[in-house]
Amino acid sequence: MNLRLMVALAGSVIISLQTWQTIIAQNPGSAPPRGKNGNAQETKPDPPKRDTPHQHRSEGVPLQTIDRHAPEKSQRPDPSESPLIDSARSESEGVRLAVDLVVLDAQVIQQKTGRVAGNLKKEDFRLAEDGVVQQVTHFSQDTLPLSVILLVDRGGCLDPFSAKVRNATMEALNRLRPQDEVALMAFANHTELVEGFGRGKSRIVAGLDNLPPHDEEAQHCFNRALYQAADYMRQAGNPDGRRVIIVISTLTAFFDCAGTSPEEARMAILESGSVVCGIIPKTAGQQIENGIMRAAAGIGGMFKAKSTKLEQLAEETGGEVLIDKPELLDRTFNDLIDHLRTRYTLGFVSTNKKRDGSFRKLKIELANPPAKLEDRLVVKTKRGYIAAKESVITGRPSR
Repeated sequence: MNLRLMVALAGSVIISLQTWQTIIAQNPGSAPPRGKNGNAQETKPDPPKRDTPHQHRSEGVPLQTIDRHAPEKSQRPDPSESPLIDSARSESEGVRLAVDLVVLDAQVIQQKTGRVAGNLKKEDFRLAEDGVVQQVTHFSQDTLPLSVILLVDRGGCLDPFSAKVRNATMEALNRLRPQDEVALMAFANHTELVEGFGRGKSRIVAGLDNLPPHDEEAQHCFNRALYQAADYMRQAGNPDGRRVIIVISTLTAFFDCAGTSPEEARMAILESGSVVCGIIPKTAGQQIENGIMRAAAGIGGMFKAKSTKLEQLAEETGGEVLIDKPELLDRTFNDLIDHLRTRYTLGFVSTNKKRDGSFRKLKIELANPPAKLEDRLVVKTKRGYIAAKESVITGRPSR
């Protein structure tokens, strides 16, 4: 075992031991940041703001947002230009909207090979809401642009953003289309907006060169980061379902930091219409650190300690978590972009006319699945959506 691996293992063990102390001494769902001497520090919970991401690089040190190339409004795609919209529109105030068009994206892949299954028709899908079959009224494939937030982890023992990962990210950016928009965020104890939404990869290239430095003493506050990313996603110009949060980290699970509950983060993601995906650089040290943290999170759950798991959020939103060696991540990242691009868009008007703001479960399956097991197809989509609330508004109903 080389020195780097031993350091990673030692760090992971320390994290695990400190986690046990947190479970015993702290309230569930809080994980105080570590000081340089390894002891817990007192922190003030982040207020659940709904405006802009926290723009901090380290504990208690405010920074200005690094957004040197803020896009003009004219650069942003207009959702009204899309062939599908997620609600009926009203041109005058005080009109009570009566019909909502629910739009969702579905990815269909071959279970055995992982390849995207194309050339499917509307009649090939069966869609149900809360167990009630719905009629698919709108159907298309690969017609909508993407809104992507790259969310880069800067905390913990290992830095996930090596030169090879950076190159893989650059290759993935090359596969985006001119109408796609990209934002860049970084997180550890806090979340920082590095580059806001805009078109063209030159902004993101500059942003990748100016990421906050990796901090071994900082935590992986997934719950805060995902909440803030989902909140910022409200500024995206593209429709729900083509909004993607791609997390680049060495971990797939971590204990929640104080300030944002797991349910708040989950609801923010669902309300934003975002698909959560993960890119994990696979190394020997990463496997040890991630394995220990996953085990600690599992045991901590028995004591009601809250943690955020990327796989669960990816499964619930129709995304995926891809793990591969750094030297192979260019191919893996490209596969992820292809999967996001080659998706089916289905729209339906719910038979449930209530405007109660409730969570409604969705299920999409193939109407006539292949008979042979080796030809089996898997449909991945979000598991539900938040219904509109009853209100008198202009434009979209409140959500």
